[in-house]
Amino acid sequence: MAGYDDRDGKIWMDGKLVEWREAKVHILTHALHYASSVFEGERCYSGRIFKSVEHSERLRRSAELLDMPLPWTVEEIEAAKTATLEANGLTDAYVRALAWRGAGEDMGVASARNPIRLAVAVWSWGNYYGDAKFKGAKLDISKWKRPSPETIPSAAKASGLYMICTMSKHAAEAKGCSDAMMFDYRGYVAEATGANIFFVKDGEVHTPLPDAILNGITRQTVIGMLRDKGITVHERYIEASELEGFEQCWLTGTAAEVTPVGQIGDYSFEVGALTREIATDYEKLVRA
Repeated sequence: MAGYDDRDGKIWMDGKLVEWREAKVHILTHALHYASSVFEGERCYSGRIFKSVEHSERLRRSAELLDMPLPWTVEEIEAAKTATLEANGLTDAYVRALAWRGAGEDMGVASARNPIRLAVAVWSWGNYYGDAKFKGAKLDISKWKRPSPETIPSAAKASGLYMICTMSKHAAEAKGCSDAMMFDYRGYVAEATGANIFFVKDGEVHTPLPDAILNGITRQTVIGMLRDKGITVHERYIEASELEGFEQCWLTGTAAEVTPVGQIGDYSFEVGALTREIATDYEKLVRA
């Protein structure tokens, strides 16, 4: 496909639909220099965005955490997403909503006088990890750690927080891996670069406590599914030494959906029955 700047279609920007190739910002846009931006990744299945309102609500919360309250309501964001999907003729698509501080009177770190802008783009996007969704992804272990919530707003889906994720994934891909698992600032297992992580041992599920990572919407959905099945879920701190004792592993995220993991560093996992069951049940849920 063509690059993301050179496609047919429409993108919603600040209240109107514009041609895809004309959806541009000025080089002195504050967010480009200081990462003053937040975003949401969502998937539309058969004409319905899964948990769309929850994503719109989180976009507004993320913006507030970055001291850039959005001048759009949840209802207006929802309408923008619907209009963008319709304008592009898509019923199955990835949806990206992005809010940022634009160019304005300020060009230093402070930017209170600069306008807050909003855009929505949609496109067709297959499996985030390719065929890893069927045979199990191979993960590297990142040298970068998720920082303390005392240093960043870890509850925000803020663009700047993904810098070390990009670096970690580049390093992983150079080693032939699909992604990288990250530890947090204390040395506990945290997440992959853009997805939450789950482990299985003796029929019970273990997943990191989200006190220094984003508590993903897909993560919360899968925990609910597991508990509805009567499966015990432990949200807790997970030591690196525990990796060798887990039997199964999977990732969750809007883009990743539920993706099995076959290897993390030197540790191997089976794509077992529970992993396959949750992946299948999630697929049914989002298309219900």
